[in-house]
Amino acid sequence: MTASIPSGTGKPVETALVLSGGNALGAYHGGVHEELEARGIRPGWVAGTSVGALTAAILAGNRPEHRQERLRQYWEEAAQASFWPIPTDDARLREFYSAAHIVNALAFGRPGIYRHRFPGALSALPWLPNDVALYDQAPLRRTLERLIDFDLLNRAETRLSFVCIDVETGEEVLFDNTQDRIDARHLLAAVALMPIFQPVEVDGRLLCDAGLGNNLPVDRVLEDPPERDMVCFASDLHSMRGDRPKRLNAAFQRTEDLVFSSQGRRNIAGLRREYALRDRYEPRGSRVTLVHVIYDAPELELAGKLFDFSPGSIRDRWAAGRRQMAKALDMLPKRPEPEGRFDYFAVAPEPAETARKHRGS
Repeated sequence: MTASIPSGTGKPVETALVLSGGNALGAYHGGVHEELEARGIRPGWVAGTSVGALTAAILAGNRPEHRQERLRQYWEEAAQASFWPIPTDDARLREFYSAAHIVNALAFGRPGIYRHRFPGALSALPWLPNDVALYDQAPLRRTLERLIDFDLLNRAETRLSFVCIDVETGEEVLFDNTQDRIDARHLLAAVALMPIFQPVEVDGRLLCDAGLGNNLPVDRVLEDPPERDMVCFASDLHSMRGDRPKRLNAAFQRTEDLVFSSQGRRNIAGLRREYALRDRYEPRGSRVTLVHVIYDAPELELAGKLFDFSPGSIRDRWAAGRRQMAKALDMLPKRPEPEGRFDYFAVAPEPAETARKHRGS
């Protein structure tokens, strides 16, 4: 049964959850979902890109009472072992802590997610065979088959959608469990960010991570008006907003955020235009509220944050996701009734001092 929440008019509305890509940043999605679950909100439709697709599949492929447990299990296994306490008060120590874990993740891989492949990076040497990726995701396949009930997922009790890109044509490819039978290959393709990971062939098409083109696929959920009013929660791992970089690391991190977050901004701008036209010709149609929660990574996470699987960073991202979603849910019933069929609001990223206050708590 699809869970619903009341709108400002008291009418129940459908709920959807869209999750962006961002590799190790995806722990933020766990906190977002934990807060939704704590409020009794269970989206009937989950969608995503990259790690957002994996998160959505874990949700759709488990009974509601086991979803949060499976998400926590995934991130507990992904977290690296630490041999020193997590720094909380010293920014420089925290940067060193994160940097050490990033180097470790790149040098040795992550058990249960990815490992080095041969020849991988060594294929650049003239006497070794060619290769197309640095890491092998075979461990992730075993992890997904252990954490996801694919029979349940494919019964589509919770709708699941995610996107990939066809490597040869550049076309976006949508998978949806109401139309396709999903297995681990589809999810491996969804997280195959070239050239870090090898693209995956599915039904004759070579597919890779859609973070290269559609990192926040809200358009795939909202392009057709829903049958009744809908609240769509979008959990975004990259922020359009940022400070002026004052050092090289910050410049790299800012570039990364702009590249990935700009895709969601374009999708949202397109939805605004489409619903404005619908509002003109069919004003009594269903209404959509898009609630956008955004992770604003602190500069101390470093430019390699996508590979920062340190326990401290995973814990902090999870906590940030829960705080941001709690803020969004507190704001939602206080918003005025929208004038048109499309209402959008974003929860402002946390100020740096707020993030520091909660770090380590």
